[in-house]
Amino acid sequence: MARTASDETLDLPVQVRFTAKGIPLAVRYDGRIWAVAADPVRWFTRADWWNTAKRAPVGCGDLVSVEHWQVQVRLTSTSALRTFELRREPLSEQWLLAGITDAGAAAA
Repeated sequence: MARTASDETLDLPVQVRFTAKGIPLAVRYDGRIWAVAADPVRWFTRADWWNTAKRAPVGCGDLVSVEHWQVQVRLTSTSALRTFELRREPLSEQWLLAGITDAGAAAA
């Protein structure tokens, strides 16, 4: 699979709809709703807190855990799958589209 936006991080704001259990169900990107078509994968990384000027009072929450989801999405039941990597920074409610991988680009 090849990334559609080279190897750069996109960091585009997106809206993500979740199930009651907190699993991504759909992503609104580029004015369209992309349905999650396979089991998503979740992981966490750590923010480079030593390079930020973030200060917070004790007990305000986790300032270093960056949440990631890799989701396979499609526009319709017959359209090609694309893989979106989503990211949410510590203490943020905004999801970012970090990257897109397109299976069709690999065949080209």
